Amino acid sequence: MNDAAWETLSNQAVAAAGLAYFVALIVHLAEWAALRQPAAREAALVGADAAAGAPVESPAESAAPSERVAFLGRLGFLVTCIAAGAHAVALVGRGMAADPNRVPWGNMYEFTVSGTFVVTLMYLALYRRFKLAWMAPIVVGFVLTVLMVAVIWLHQKVAPLTEALDSYWLVIHVVAAVIATGAFTLGGIASIMYLVKMRSGDDAGGWLGRVPTLDALDKLAYRVHAFAFPVWTFAVLITGPIWAHEAWSRYWNWDPKEVWAFITWVVYAGYLHARATAGWRGRNAAILALVGLGTLWFNFIGINYFATNSQHSYALEAPAAVVAPVVRA
Repeated sequence: MNDAAWETLSNQAVAAAGLAYFVALIVHLAEWAALRQPAAREAALVGADAAAGAPVESPAESAAPSERVAFLGRLGFLVTCIAAGAHAVALVGRGMAADPNRVPWGNMYEFTVSGTFVVTLMYLALYRRFKLAWMAPIVVGFVLTVLMVAVIWLHQKVAPLTEALDSYWLVIHVVAAVIATGAFTLGGIASIMYLVKMRSGDDAGGWLGRVPTLDALDKLAYRVHAFAFPVWTFAVLITGPIWAHEAWSRYWNWDPKEVWAFITWVVYAGYLHARATAGWRGRNAAILALVGLGTLWFNFIGINYFATNSQHSYALEAPAAVVAPVVRA
């Protein structure tokens, strides 16, 4: 296959992944809709029918809704796996389309497609270990939305890496950053659901009944953030400065992305420190985690639109326009 064919394959795979994520979202929403009627209400209706002499639903009939929910859950998970497979093909095709072949992290479009893939991958990897079935429509909806933003507003043609990016530190730094971003996102979703469920209580019915207890959500968020934080530290405070020195002859340039990455690090450090020493749990910890998530994604996408003096401007511009300023000392 030539480079143009690889790029076409990548674009088609992104479209296929988006379609599969959409189907998975519909299936999971149907699964949630089947859970809207509280079990207590169903029991009350059955009791009322029995008292009135009406025929009572047989055990097989009463089990039908739960079997339908289980089927929809399995189907949604399967379609999400298919979407992740197409997503991976899109990334491979993007890298193979470049001449010379490279990792698919040359601009903001590629960073975003890679970041959303890692969110999906981490969700699938932790699905059984942490029983994340309840998180399915939120994760799929998030990935689908961000992927649509990437395709509609961030898409660029495949091009060679800029001189500053053409380094083995690109692989080390970006891999660590996207892994941490994926984990922080999953932890943020757990924190959001903690706040949602706190308003309804642990005894909430319907689809909220599938969401873990407040204590379990709090522990899940903490464990995921505790994993992501050292990875983010490695990306931001170790590999980032080393790569910056190699590219720009300085470890720290007060670049907006560097500053916001450090702000994110400080917020998450405060979150973990407060939990470990000050006993911050529950609502306060969830809010602080969401502040960190906001700074993370603002730095990931938003800062590129609001900062005019960033040396990371290659994320949204054509390489020819930024080679000169990027390689300056």
